[in-house]
Amino acid sequence: MTQNATFKRGLLAALPIALGYFPISFSFGVAATRAGLTGIEATGLSLIIYAGASQFLALVLLTSGAPLLISAATLIAMNLRHLVYGPALLKRAGRDATTRSAAGWGFGLTDEVFAAALGAVARGEVRFSERFMTGIALGAYASWVGGTALGAFAGGGALDRWPAINAGLGFMLAALFLALLLSILGKREVPVIVVAALATVGGTLLFSMTMGILGGIVLGALTGAIRRA
Repeated sequence: MTQNATFKRGLLAALPIALGYFPISFSFGVAATRAGLTGIEATGLSLIIYAGASQFLALVLLTSGAPLLISAATLIAMNLRHLVYGPALLKRAGRDATTRSAAGWGFGLTDEVFAAALGAVARGEVRFSERFMTGIALGAYASWVGGTALGAFAGGGALDRWPAINAGLGFMLAALFLALLLSILGKREVPVIVVAALATVGGTLLFSMTMGILGGIVLGALTGAIRRA
């Protein structure tokens, strides 16, 4: 039975995301201070940019001496997919869709928040509401920023004594999103995922990781658009 999509229910829906975000963002805070950022600067990246895996890429690009414009263009291209999350969610919501508070919850539409919200609405667990979206977005955001702050002020050597944990944290964000993706996966989406995966792997092997990621994003999006046309 479809339940009322309250703010509290949104916070509860954010709990699995928050549990996954916290250790990853802690790792980002540690990595950022290790790369030379202050605790305030590292926390500010998560507070203002809030780009998840792209924040790790930003550290790599900036510390490797990549030109600022190239770094900015790469990060923008990686995050262009977020522009379609709101419209896709509102389309799925149908007559329940409203946008009075979209500027707030729209900022919090990360990959995982979008997947969790879309899955809950698509499965009929909740009706779309902006109170629900605010709850799920705020819960995930607070976890990410809080984890970053703790990791940043713990210092760059906070995970040196646990190398296995340090290595595993790098995979947790991808694993979290994969789990959420599988919850809404259907036959219609399989070709899109296959094309995106092949483009990412091929681009990485033939050119670079950045080109592989960009290729996967572009070709995956084009495949999805063509199939829906």
